[in-house]
Amino acid sequence: MMKNVYFISDAHLGSRGIPHNRMQERRLVRFLDSIKERASAVYMLGDMFDFWYEYRLVVPKGYTRFLGKISELTDNGVEVHFFIGNHDIWCGDYLETECGVILHREPQTLEIGDKVFMMGHGDGLGDPDPKFKLLRAVFHNKLCQRMFSCIHPRWAIDFGLTWAKNSRLKHGKEGGDPDYMGEDKEHLVIYAKKYLQTHPNINFFVFGHRHIELDLMLTRESRVVILGDWISQFTYAVFDGSQLYMENYVEGETQL
Repeated sequence: MMKNVYFISDAHLGSRGIPHNRMQERRLVRFLDSIKERASAVYMLGDMFDFWYEYRLVVPKGYTRFLGKISELTDNGVEVHFFIGNHDIWCGDYLETECGVILHREPQTLEIGDKVFMMGHGDGLGDPDPKFKLLRAVFHNKLCQRMFSCIHPRWAIDFGLTWAKNSRLKHGKEGGDPDYMGEDKEHLVIYAKKYLQTHPNINFFVFGHRHIELDLMLTRESRVVILGDWISQFTYAVFDGSQLYMENYVEGETQL
């Protein structure tokens, strides 16, 4: 019998815009601990950190409980896949070499059981906003990354965390994203529909980024799932080998 496969995203650990961030990290760790015997794999689809920037010999302070738990999972044979998001683009090899994760820098299409999943964080997929496209291009640019690395971590990481906090607070709510805009306006839904035209074998599109919980049928055989967040919703998806379910983590009650 196949063990479960789990999907989570958008914890934004370390955010200065989340007043309960230490409690939030502990809750995430307790969730991971609760599924470790039932999981064959955990897919973390981006923005697990609010700002993660690695220097060659320096990594950000904090996240000890979370990093320890994912290391425990990988040590015990659970695959942990980590997709970069727009807040944790700047991963080096630390998570791979020290924590044993499988790092993905681009969306992936993977077969799990007899189903086909197309998954990624979701930033840059179908979003026409020119300002976001420009900013994303700068963040991904290798020369810009090398120049930023010349700044001492004391100032660089503080700058990144402050930038992320101001970006979140500017939206006026914890999640930092508008509510569901409808099937004809959601960029990730539009993207999935267009992608499905040339890749009709996809059963599940799974994304993060938007901080909304969405499970939408596209065809009789295909669905798009947006995972919500681990800031206020504490949502995740679980695949049991035949069905994909959306769930909310409730401590002491969650069974899947």
